[in-house]
Amino acid sequence: MKPVRLAILGLGTVGGGALKLLQENAAEIARRTGRDIQITHVGTRRPRPDLNLDGIAQSNDLLSIVRQDNVDIVIEVIGGTSQAHDVVLEAIRHGKHVVTANKALLAEHGNELFREAEQHNVQIAFEAAVAGGIPIIKVMREGLAANKIEWLAGIINGTGNFILTEMRDKGRAFADVLKEAQELGYAEADPTFDVEGIDAAHKLTLLASIAFGIPLQFEKVYTEGISKLTAQDVNYAEELGYRIKHLGVARRLAHGIELRVHPTLIPESRLIANVNGVKNAVLVQSNAVGPTLYYGAGAGAGPTASAVVADVLDLVRFISTQNNASYVPHLAFQPDALADTPILAADQMTTAYYLRLDAEDHPGVLAEVTSILSRAGINIDAILQKPAQDQGRVPVILLTQPVLEAKMNDAIAQIEQLAAICAPVVRIRLETLDS
Repeated sequence: MKPVRLAILGLGTVGGGALKLLQENAAEIARRTGRDIQITHVGTRRPRPDLNLDGIAQSNDLLSIVRQDNVDIVIEVIGGTSQAHDVVLEAIRHGKHVVTANKALLAEHGNELFREAEQHNVQIAFEAAVAGGIPIIKVMREGLAANKIEWLAGIINGTGNFILTEMRDKGRAFADVLKEAQELGYAEADPTFDVEGIDAAHKLTLLASIAFGIPLQFEKVYTEGISKLTAQDVNYAEELGYRIKHLGVARRLAHGIELRVHPTLIPESRLIANVNGVKNAVLVQSNAVGPTLYYGAGAGAGPTASAVVADVLDLVRFISTQNNASYVPHLAFQPDALADTPILAADQMTTAYYLRLDAEDHPGVLAEVTSILSRAGINIDAILQKPAQDQGRVPVILLTQPVLEAKMNDAIAQIEQLAAICAPVVRIRLETLDS
């Protein structure tokens, strides 16, 4: 059989890693697919003397590359959404299969791009878009296909997990750890996507659609970052037997689906609570197999390039197969079977809570607070009162049982009106992640 011809758009960390992997493992890859893979083009704006580009055409005209007749598969690793959208759409319309690590592109434009791919009988493969080297897309589309997925919860941004790990282990302030993360290359100069949860929300959008068979709806994900977390709250959570992680949570309920990214207290006994540093992990609860946990490197040249090349191999097999109709749908469910299940608004979510109050050291304050919670139908699981601190203020920490967020919003508004409450109530959601 003739080789399958490949173009790589972007020779940064991931693109360069994929090129090296394809070259170094060429013989092993051919044994797995029965076809040789020939890299015919790379799209790059700057020279890469460290890479072996002999015999490979180089250009910064990406649209021209994807129109070439000697390209069967396009790897898009340029990032962003504007240029990437135009290039991927052009590749699809010229009959090219696409491999991408671009979660923002798919979360925001995936419905359109997948529809175009189906019309042109090509595939978009995107394992590398979520959790780097962890094959969570394949697991959920194929390995758990016999299951009804009930919920999933993931640590799906390594930068945020590194920051929270350092804050817990060393008692460091958020700003201090963020600066180190930038120096280590874990965080960008503008870290907004990582620390404010946008990156995780992009990934959760993809996971939720595959889990529940719904269209991609990034704009409906409730998103809250970690930039306001303090070492104080991280330590108090530890005292109560919990760890704070920045979780993406998708849950199927009778009346809709929760899609949310936020800091979350998790019991320290849970395996996912012990995922530290820049590692990622996704916990999936399914009706037949129960809970399963997937852990590994969520970013970096090696893990992400591994996922990219694995997608290339899948597409080579697809090209080589006569019965292309048997290929797994992009979002796991047949396109005409995607459900219009509503995504719940933030105030309709249900979760337990960690509340920290800074109160004046007066008799009866705690009784007033618990009375407000009781009238709202909010049950308390634990109370921790710390010694008086600056200006005689007493930190009081309460853990509640699960409650509708709208009820908690009303209760917090009433608590903050109390004369003895000195500052806004700190609220962090709590998930036990029981199977």
